[in-house]
Amino acid sequence: MRFKGLDLNLLVALDALMTERNLTAAARSINLSQPAMSAAVARLRGYFGDELFTMRGRELVPTPRAEALASPVRDALLHIQVSVISWDEFDPRKSERCFRVMLSDYMTIIFFQKIIDRVAREAPFVSFELLPLSDDVQELFRRDGADFLILPELFLSNDHPKAKLFEDTLACAGCRTNKELSRKLSFEKYMSMGHVMARFGRSLRPSIDEWFLLEHGLKRRAEVVVQGFSLIPPMLPGTSRIGTMPFRLVEHFAKTLPLRVVELPLSLPAFTLAMQWPALHNGDPASIWMRKILLEEASRLAPSTKATA
Repeated sequence: MRFKGLDLNLLVALDALMTERNLTAAARSINLSQPAMSAAVARLRGYFGDELFTMRGRELVPTPRAEALASPVRDALLHIQVSVISWDEFDPRKSERCFRVMLSDYMTIIFFQKIIDRVAREAPFVSFELLPLSDDVQELFRRDGADFLILPELFLSNDHPKAKLFEDTLACAGCRTNKELSRKLSFEKYMSMGHVMARFGRSLRPSIDEWFLLEHGLKRRAEVVVQGFSLIPPMLPGTSRIGTMPFRLVEHFAKTLPLRVVELPLSLPAFTLAMQWPALHNGDPASIWMRKILLEEASRLAPSTKATA
């Protein structure tokens, strides 16, 4: 189909190329042969009067013109998908929808496992793809077609709808035999001890507690840096290290690991976990159904209690 001289099928090809940045992978993602995708690239170049992509090894590097086209093309395709294609009645018992959700390892363990278990009972053919944390979380809606982001509310933008799920606090933990934790932990002692710290994404973004300290010009002694909160507890038993993480996660690991949990000597407020979804999905029946489940399961979580030494 042509619209003002443009074959609209080429927009699907352009979106796949921008997403995959590889000719073969892009062709596979939209069920085209490699020669057919190469022909689509040639036609796109001819229509827009721009190379659109250059090669760097096997990677396609978009030109500024291609980068400028990426967002409006993705938005147009999403709008067609949500407003034209996906407005059929949603039946959870029969749906084969795959929800793509970006969340941390912490949220996967203490919250999303409950969602997966419930959906398995109510919608046996629905599946999930859990995405790792990204340095540009909002780009997941545009480029990667994510259905939900589940993060601390302060990391979510105001560009898309969102809803609060529950609150958590931060706590400090160490080995149960760590004598430094048998009494109230002072701020000076906390700063001088060796820490296991979590940083996120390719750029190793700091966690909430590290961000707070850095904002005040303070830096802890990092003995071990890991890629998620859930990797902190296994690094603590048998050592003098301490780690700072969400209290609900400490509670989870304290059931199976010899951990001592103490109150942080920092005045950090509780933080709110929230979900966000693309504005284009606001009226999507499947998204509405999943939002309802997320909110119901969040309401069933017990309030987070403060750790005490």
